[in-house]
Amino acid sequence: MESKNPATVLAALAQESRLAVFRLLVKAGPCGLPASKIAGSLDIPPSSLSFHLKELMHADLLTQTKNGRSLIYAANFSTMTGLLAFLTE
Repeated sequence: MESKNPATVLAALAQESRLAVFRLLVKAGPCGLPASKIAGSLDIPPSSLSFHLKELMHADLLTQTKNGRSLIYAANFSTMTGLLAFLTE
């Protein structure tokens, strides 16, 4: 893994809500979802979701783009591919 320490990435995914967010965004694909849809889909309060998104961003597991007034989050597949490669070496 080049971008992040594997332990940092695994630690970010070792929490139930963050794992659920990441799995939802993997299913959403490269287009991602706005934070409001993530919160609604997973029934996570916006204040808690913001904390979890920040942790996933810190681990380089998500990308964030701006679309008008919305922030769109998507899974960073290159980080996950790197983690899988590291784990299977």
